Amino acid sequence: MSAHTPEVSAAKARRWGSFYFAEHMLRSMRAYLVTIIVTSVGNPLLYLFSMGVGLASIVDRSSSGQGAAAHGAFDGVGYLAFAAPALLVSSAVMTSANEMMFPVMDGFKWRRIYYGPHVTPLVPGQLAAGHIMAVGVRLLIQSLVFFFIMLLFGAAPGPWSWLLVPLGVLTGMAFGAPLMAYSAHIEKENFQFSMIQRFIVMPLFLFSATFYPLATMPIGMQWIGWISPLWHGNQLGRIVSYGLAEPGWLVVVHVLYLAVLWGVGIWWARRNYTKRMGK
Repeated sequence: MSAHTPEVSAAKARRWGSFYFAEHMLRSMRAYLVTIIVTSVGNPLLYLFSMGVGLASIVDRSSSGQGAAAHGAFDGVGYLAFAAPALLVSSAVMTSANEMMFPVMDGFKWRRIYYGPHVTPLVPGQLAAGHIMAVGVRLLIQSLVFFFIMLLFGAAPGPWSWLLVPLGVLTGMAFGAPLMAYSAHIEKENFQFSMIQRFIVMPLFLFSATFYPLATMPIGMQWIGWISPLWHGNQLGRIVSYGLAEPGWLVVVHVLYLAVLWGVGIWWARRNYTKRMGK
């Protein structure tokens, strides 16, 4: 049988369809490649410069003036080292949120980019998986760039700090995959995405121990961090970056919570894609 017969091509599509669609999604990102580059490089530079030269110098000077107790509020490290891992993880989460809302709606409703591949042997679950894989590649590259800039600022002191790169992908996917499933469910965008950004993404960014330890918040608000994938990612980031002391069982909880959210999100997304495209 010829290597280029329709049967062989269909079999390859059924086997590798997710990778084919991921390649398509990555190629489509070239349309806003400049924006991706600017944000991937500019955001960490702005964050770390403002933290390292601006806020961190003030906080560290204040902490040193108040003694060891105040310095211990940031796990015994400088404020830049405390905040930088969380900023990397937060950046991945916000990028994932952006890629899992309007682009998903675009695939179903506006440009309907999912329906062309769907007339081939690719099934809806492969389209969902391909979209997730493409976003994962973007998060991997973005987190890698952020990490290298952290190294330039001296904000990644630990020997295991390179684990921040896959951790950024894990946390971004733990938040993004369920959001992708929700985006595939809605048929009309009535400002839901704006509300998610305003009332979910931004509060999680502010109240998930990104800029200060969760224990400094009132007990009545700490539950926001406990259910937030961003807080779990931030804590893991600090563990690998500068050796934050956490009980072993809590480390396991952090990892499992993120992994379960990612897994459930992928299952839910594939289910919603199949249901939506079967109408």
